[in-house]
Amino acid sequence: MGNVMICDAKSPPGTNPIADYAVIGLGISGRSVVNFLAGQGHSVLAMDERTDVLDVETEFNVYPNVKVFGGPLDAEKISRCGQVVVSPGVPLEEPAVAAAISAGCEVIGDIELFARRARAPIVAITGTNGKSTVTTLVAKMLEAAGKEVRCGGNLGTPALALLGTPEPDFYVLEVSSFQLELTTTLAPNVACLLNITPDHLDRHHTFERYIAAKARILTRAAIGIVNADDEAVRALSWGGLRVEFSLGEPNSDQYGLRSRNKIKVLAIGDSDILDCAELALPGAHNIANVLAAIAVVDACGIDRTNALTALKTFSGLPHRCERVAMINDVQFINDSKATNPGAASASVKGVMASVAGGVVIAGGQSKRAPFDEFTDAIATYAHTLVLLGEAGSELSRLVDRRVACVFATDMDAAVRAAAAAARAGEVVLLAPACASFDMYENYAVRGDAFRAAVAALGAP
Repeated sequence: MGNVMICDAKSPPGTNPIADYAVIGLGISGRSVVNFLAGQGHSVLAMDERTDVLDVETEFNVYPNVKVFGGPLDAEKISRCGQVVVSPGVPLEEPAVAAAISAGCEVIGDIELFARRARAPIVAITGTNGKSTVTTLVAKMLEAAGKEVRCGGNLGTPALALLGTPEPDFYVLEVSSFQLELTTTLAPNVACLLNITPDHLDRHHTFERYIAAKARILTRAAIGIVNADDEAVRALSWGGLRVEFSLGEPNSDQYGLRSRNKIKVLAIGDSDILDCAELALPGAHNIANVLAAIAVVDACGIDRTNALTALKTFSGLPHRCERVAMINDVQFINDSKATNPGAASASVKGVMASVAGGVVIAGGQSKRAPFDEFTDAIATYAHTLVLLGEAGSELSRLVDRRVACVFATDMDAAVRAAAAAARAGEVVLLAPACASFDMYENYAVRGDAFRAAVAALGAP
């Protein structure tokens, strides 16, 4: 590592800094920040609470202007840097970060850093549920229309890694509440707010603070695409153009859903767009996501003819209402990405309303969001609940004998129990309503475990 000049500890923030930037948290996002800043010649103090940062040091060996620190965060060093960039996984209440804010340091995140440098139009998408699906769908639709698109953010490639010359026609970003709470100049050409239901309350503490973080996507947006069916979203206002989508009959300038000869049709005002039967994306709850994507593409000023071709062939992302197998006339569906009660409720309703019912596998690490809507959906559409992880007992208590409950120690046991309880024509749905971290590294690993367990059922 190169040496960094140490200045007078009494210097105020931004005066004779010991480094241009402090970067806190060295996961995927934090590393992208360090690579971006160091690549531009800035000096960086890169910090992570992990004590073993050898892998990070090795990655940054090419930069003589980067110094890596592992272990407890050093508030003094952080406060003596010119600017502080905090990764999404690091809460602002972390003492060293809070001390930097109190000392007058400007604390930003990777999306704010991106917003200050991007020159092409930005499409930014957020919501408690569906944002990855809509982000991917919008990117594919714009590409089908012949546009050069760079897609990422909270999904896939970090935002800063998308920057480069020449600029694309559009940047399409998924942004999280953790990223949005550190934005001040983000001004999307088109912003989309899909929905807001209680989530990440272990981090935001109150639903009101979570709403405020999500709403920041609209603050400087030229056009805002918003969900008219969502009470929290509907109440928001800002200075840009408002465009609404709804699962109801659309008014003159809304995107919505209507029936034509008993066929559900996507529409805007009086104009039909597409029969729902032509969509490859499964689940009734995905209709709202499709409407949002169409509204976003229209707001980009794109002829939607070719874009609709991409819409018709998009069948979804892994671990999101993913059809895994049909065994003994029972369908197994992986929605491991349903990591909060709102997403899991929508999954249960969207998947099971059109079948004979079935079995739900749920549980994991609670995010302090209320489970009532989810357990009510289970009681309405399922006959058996198979429970995993830390939240299993709480979910069982809330279901309160309205359905049969089975406790399982791991995913293999859960899938075997679900298969035994399911009847022909039914569904076994993994919709956890919880984070995965009590048992798995992330939701994808949990979803892979479900796939493997289902595959074992069909093995000879």
